[in-house]
Amino acid sequence: MAETIISPGVLATENDQTFITSQPIEAGAAIIGPTVKGPVEKPTIVTSYSDYILKFGDSFLSGSQTYTYLTSLSTKNYFDNGGTSLLVTRVTSGSFTSATSSVIYDSGSLNNVFVLETLAEGEIMNSESTLNSDGTLPSGSIDNIRWQITGTNTTDGTFSLLIRRGDDSTNSPIALETWTNLSLDPYSSNYVEKVIGNQTETLTQDGTDYYIALNGEYENKSNYVRIKQVNIKTPNYFDNSGVAKSVYTSSIPIASSGSFGSAVGSNIPTGKAGQYYQYISDPAISANHNTQGLIPSDYDDAISLLTNKDIYNYDFITTPGLIYNSTFTNSVSTLNTLITNCKTRGDVLAIIDSAKYGSQLNTVVSNVTSLDNSYAATYWPWLKTLDPTLSTQVWVPASTMIPGIYAFNDNVAYPWFAPAGTTRGNITNASAERVLTQGNRDTLYKSNINPIATFPGAPGVVVYGQKTLQKRKSSLDRINVRRLLIELKFNITQFANDVVFEQNTSQTRRNFLNVINPYLATVQQLQGLENFRVVMDETNNTPTTIDNNQLIGQIYIQPTRTIEFILLDFNITPTGVTFE
Repeated sequence: MAETIISPGVLATENDQTFITSQPIEAGAAIIGPTVKGPVEKPTIVTSYSDYILKFGDSFLSGSQTYTYLTSLSTKNYFDNGGTSLLVTRVTSGSFTSATSSVIYDSGSLNNVFVLETLAEGEIMNSESTLNSDGTLPSGSIDNIRWQITGTNTTDGTFSLLIRRGDDSTNSPIALETWTNLSLDPYSSNYVEKVIGNQTETLTQDGTDYYIALNGEYENKSNYVRIKQVNIKTPNYFDNSGVAKSVYTSSIPIASSGSFGSAVGSNIPTGKAGQYYQYISDPAISANHNTQGLIPSDYDDAISLLTNKDIYNYDFITTPGLIYNSTFTNSVSTLNTLITNCKTRGDVLAIIDSAKYGSQLNTVVSNVTSLDNSYAATYWPWLKTLDPTLSTQVWVPASTMIPGIYAFNDNVAYPWFAPAGTTRGNITNASAERVLTQGNRDTLYKSNINPIATFPGAPGVVVYGQKTLQKRKSSLDRINVRRLLIELKFNITQFANDVVFEQNTSQTRRNFLNVINPYLATVQQLQGLENFRVVMDETNNTPTTIDNNQLIGQIYIQPTRTIEFILLDFNITPTGVTFE
């Protein structure tokens, strides 16, 4: 029964605010691919390359060679060119689990007080090994972690928890996080689960829908761990006199340190090293795991998950390493799903790769002949760029570098400007697999493939096209117009969401127009539109429309076109002709 107050007095009520309400995740771009570590198939926002390394790592060892996933190279290039946020979804092959902490003892019966679990998954998170004499862990690395309990205080019932880097030592600890004044008292504000978090995320399928199911009362505050379980609790630690109860004092964890273990899962193929860079999609390397140790179907769940526009907002998406190669029908099927999902959402552009390294021009063209969609774009040829981690030059498909072009374009201009040309399309830190002739570029452009050109004396290469894969000639066969529509639809839909369930009156319609018209006028001033008109009045909102609980708005726009073809006539005149 709900408590009420009838006579004079004070009523203290309780509001449980520990349940997590999901908010839409917004990012400039999304990328799907393998990473060294991190949560599996759980879209995660990163805001810098250092943030990415913290959550997903950078380079790894396969066989006797060190490699970097294209996901990492693309992320680095994106942020180097002005990108501000990126939605990263790690994909893997096979089963992956988190690592759990070694025993955290109490001072009494030497019980395991509580268990920590890593947010990142895969055997790379296992640091568990016999401690060396200098306090290092043989299995410790820059990518995994260890734990340490300090500052135990039985009088207050508190302790501190340090999350340390796996490759540090006792004499030179590297604390990644420090959590102080923790308690085992579930009624205390500093209860360990409340402070650090105990939430788990599980990819769940309901029919054709995919979503992340959240379990656990407390949001994860740590970047590295969650509380998996608390085995010993100290409810109401103090007696009525404010003194610690003797039954609980031995439950506080003792000062100690430990590691993590029992995680499973690895993307690194055994006995098949070298399935990276120019060898991706090469049947001679591997027919089964042809893209960085993965197969195309490993991407399917992540692609389906990111279809949900109510949860994930981003402008464009890439899957560098997944090639639209007719030799691998599974790859074609997976990328077709990605493109279809982008069209279904109506607010995302997919950037795909049309051929494996070393392909002939006719193969590049024929691979995408069947595609006809304004929500996708492709670029060619492959590029050689510097891997900043390994300090070596590596071959990458164009989609690895194009997010950086889009980021730079949006940083110096706006999404409705063409991400191409010598002003906004320069890739100065790369060279092309093939120097294209004018005839090559003509062949590609007629097939809606955007050439990456090499010009004599110019640094790097230049993106020299901005077509979508739509075959029919219209404004939407250009990337800047498609991105303009994506931008307008997203922002105007956000405005419209605030009108749902409002009264369907002329005042509501005027209020809506008073927001939309100034917004479109601003886009027009910023060279996105030549002209526009919004109709939302009694002409399209008839009594029948209103009775059906509908509000209709018709938005007419004239996108600003870009200059792609310049015709110059040089006229030679005889001596004596004057110019006016």
